[in-house]
Amino acid sequence: MAKCEICDKEVNYSLQVSHSHRRTARTFKPNVQSVRVNVNGTPKKMNVCTRCLRSGKVERA
Repeated sequence: MAKCEICDKEVNYSLQVSHSHRRTARTFKPNVQSVRVNVNGTPKKMNVCTRCLRSGKVERA
């Protein structure tokens, strides 16, 4: 499953409602990227969402 290792954002579930009001299950997946990140000065590959990348919560290697 898609999950951010920084903020623990993961898949959300909801209902998709059509015009005739038929309801089916759907998923909302976060935009998770595999990125090389500096962790205590050493580069490490992590799965990070784009919001954490944009806000500067992680430093790219």
